[in-house]
Amino acid sequence: MHLFETMPPLSAALVCTLFTWGMTALGAAVVFLFKTCKAAVMHMMIGCGSGIMIAACFWSLLTPALEMSGAAGQTAWLVPAVGLALGCGFILLADRLLDRVCRCGPGCGDQMCKRSVLLVVAVTLHNIPEGMVVGVAFGSAALGVTGTSVWGAVILAIGIGLQNFPEGAAISLPLRSDGMSRSRSFFYGQMSGVVEPVAALLGVSAVSYMQSAIPFLMSFSAGAMIAVVVGELIPESANQSKYSSIVGFVLGFIVMMILDVSLG
Repeated sequence: MHLFETMPPLSAALVCTLFTWGMTALGAAVVFLFKTCKAAVMHMMIGCGSGIMIAACFWSLLTPALEMSGAAGQTAWLVPAVGLALGCGFILLADRLLDRVCRCGPGCGDQMCKRSVLLVVAVTLHNIPEGMVVGVAFGSAALGVTGTSVWGAVILAIGIGLQNFPEGAAISLPLRSDGMSRSRSFFYGQMSGVVEPVAALLGVSAVSYMQSAIPFLMSFSAGAMIAVVVGELIPESANQSKYSSIVGFVLGFIVMMILDVSLG
């Protein structure tokens, strides 16, 4: 801990978010553990990823956004509600555009291509405010803001990293089920976490400005994820294997709920 206290906030934030990115990559690497996978198991995994993402929307994004908006003296629900609606609208617009331009080639349906793109975009959007939160935490601690500390920022990064492990798997496994190779599924899964170090550096550099924008960004990414889960992942897994999908969803939701609540 003494090492982080003596490091410049930019360096500390970069080190910690490289860890969160690494945890995303580790989760995405789960795709290499399966040589073959039965349809029911794969749909359970997609259901599990759906549960993880929905739980993350509530505990990691919307709840903090509501708390931060209220603490700023605003109407607590206003900014999160607008962000949620715009995030959902963004995915719906992307869905329409992808209907026109997405072509995967022989043996790969347009619907699978579209779903894969939307999934990666939604989780990547989710990781942007997470990286910003870590950067803001280190920047605030460096400025001596009341209630902040370097230790608190490190714990926050550890919590986000642990949450990123199942999120990496939540991308790579559905991509694999859509027929993508293991290496490409892993690549896109870990790439969703690349934005966190960049966002953290931006958060440290402009901490006073980012704090007011974080509730909107959190709720925007929550809206994007909810739209993808409800519109693409749940229908796909439930139509093919309803019971496996339900079991996977509940398990994923419980795992993410425990991580978010226990790690604060």
